Amino acid sequence: MLDSMAIQPRFILFSSLLSLAGLPAQTPAGTPPPSSSAPVTNQAHTSGIGISYSLPSDWEVLGGNPTLPDVQKQVEKGAATDAEKRGIDCVQMALTARHGNPPSVVTIVALPFDCFGDQMTEKDLPGFAQGAMEGVNNSFDVSAPVSSTYSLGTHSLWIERSGATVKGHAELAYTLETVCTILKRGAVCWMAMAADKDALAAFESGAVTLDGDAQPALVPAAAVARPSP
Repeated sequence: MLDSMAIQPRFILFSSLLSLAGLPAQTPAGTPPPSSSAPVTNQAHTSGIGISYSLPSDWEVLGGNPTLPDVQKQVEKGAATDAEKRGIDCVQMALTARHGNPPSVVTIVALPFDCFGDQMTEKDLPGFAQGAMEGVNNSFDVSAPVSSTYSLGTHSLWIERSGATVKGHAELAYTLETVCTILKRGAVCWMAMAADKDALAAFESGAVTLDGDAQPALVPAAAVARPSP
């Protein structure tokens, strides 16, 4: 069992990968968004950690993330213990997808327990999620954050929504929403950097499976104490 006071610093480092690796590249001014007359369907993405998640098919899935090893090395310099370094090395980018212009981005980052060497439980979720948001503050200027918890089946989820601009790029304004949960085989966070309400709705309404438990939406409309837009 993890010491709840000990996990927060290492997950501040873990979440720096969540925010830095997911930052959208700027789209050249005047470049129109791609258009298509084909009907938009859903595309499901799975991860060996025990999740599947669906986004509309007109979202572009980015293959691999060549910056991730560089970000890991950068963040690892601040690691105080071998456990923190191990956590950084074990982080996996399960999905990065983007849509529109200016681009909205959805990122899923996972921490497998078999690599990390420690097992978390539901009671560790608040410390894990709060540490994730500390890392987000390294890359964004965040305003008016609102957080709450809700359940999907047997899983508890933590959610925070805020306004945000990319540090050094005030023109890149987003609604930032992060959802985290603890699975049997690892911890996982979904992050949306939504440039508009449609992108945020696509993120929240994506069908999700958690440890085999299928749910129609990652953030259901009826979620208790759901943060306001």
